[in-house]
Amino acid sequence: MADYQEIYVRCQQDFIEILIAEFAALGFDTFQENEDGFTTFVEGEFDSTMLDQLTEQYGKLASFSYLTKDVEKQNWNEEWEKHYEPIVVEEKCIVKAPFHINAPSYPIELLITPKMSFGTGHHETTYLMLAEMLTMDFGGKHVMDAGTGTGVLAILAKKQGSIRAFAFDVDEWCIENAMENAEANQVAVEVIKASIEGIDLEPLYDVLVANINKNVLMAQMAYYSRALKQGGDLLLSGFYKEDEEDIRELAHQEGFIFERQRERNNWVMLRFKKVGE
Repeated sequence: MADYQEIYVRCQQDFIEILIAEFAALGFDTFQENEDGFTTFVEGEFDSTMLDQLTEQYGKLASFSYLTKDVEKQNWNEEWEKHYEPIVVEEKCIVKAPFHINAPSYPIELLITPKMSFGTGHHETTYLMLAEMLTMDFGGKHVMDAGTGTGVLAILAKKQGSIRAFAFDVDEWCIENAMENAEANQVAVEVIKASIEGIDLEPLYDVLVANINKNVLMAQMAYYSRALKQGGDLLLSGFYKEDEEDIRELAHQEGFIFERQRERNNWVMLRFKKVGE
């Protein structure tokens, strides 16, 4: 059996972001946009009835169709890695690859080789999370990065003075990538393969960052509350503006108060403070 399945989606340009959000909610990741749609991947087998439901919902409206094929685990972002441009965040931080030798200097530099992992700063949600983190004081703080991808958020936390950055992901490839990126940035990040449901949440954390998708964020909100100290900061992204109210309501139920938000091309980042049960 193949390690992964590749799903090549054809759809109208106006529906690419909508369908990416739908696929992310179903557990797909590593999205690569192209002229007539996008490509995504899922580990192992998947229930094709989920895609049949999307076909019924969006088929005519978005000219939506898809093709699947089995692929072995590989660095399918390799060509993209060779050509992607550095990303500058708020004129304070640059996210670049090791081969960007002539990139301009900024106060904070993050060396990220993404492989197949999510989190280079190119996607709106990663950019939003990085931008908000740049406004925060991480000195002496303990930070949890839930669903770390490339490890970029945990690495930034360490670069900004956090005393401990603990990161995890469910994908072994992401773990390898995050560890490599931490080493390239000469910071110590604890990285393990896990989901938050199976992690000992003590000692408690001062900051928790999670850039995943709406369904996962909502399913794990209670764990985020348990993991954070009173007065701790929770940063969430990976969802659209229309999902904001659901996230806010559940966060409030779990003892968080809303502090601020950022938006970029209809994607949203929300920041909360832990105040009580």
